[in-house]
Amino acid sequence: MEDDFYATIKLVTGEEIFSKVSVCDENDRILLLLSNPILIEEIKMKKHGTIGWKVEPWIKTTDEDLFVIDIDRVITITENNNVEIISVYHQYVRESSSNSKNPNKETLNRKMGYISSVIEAKEILENLYKI
Repeated sequence: MEDDFYATIKLVTGEEIFSKVSVCDENDRILLLLSNPILIEEIKMKKHGTIGWKVEPWIKTTDEDLFVIDIDRVITITENNNVEIISVYHQYVRESSSNSKNPNKETLNRKMGYISSVIEAKEILENLYKI
């Protein structure tokens, strides 16, 4: 079979996902092997156009990173060579793999830094800017 490639896939469910894809022919069925599939959404502002990307895992309730889809569930698939999107994808994969490798990662708490109430923060900012 061909080498892996990056692709945008539109499923019959309406979902549009981005992933590194391998094509597999098994028992006269074509299967897609998706590595770390993600949902990508453009973040736009009226004055500035596209300013960033929102990236989420395709399936949020699992730690698995490889999924199999039958080609019958796909409306269209297109190879994607957009360097910016591929870079966003790689950054997501790096961050998600480093988070899963460190289950003892410390969560934020009040001992890590100064946390104030809204009233205290308002007073500090008013004094700082003399409002």
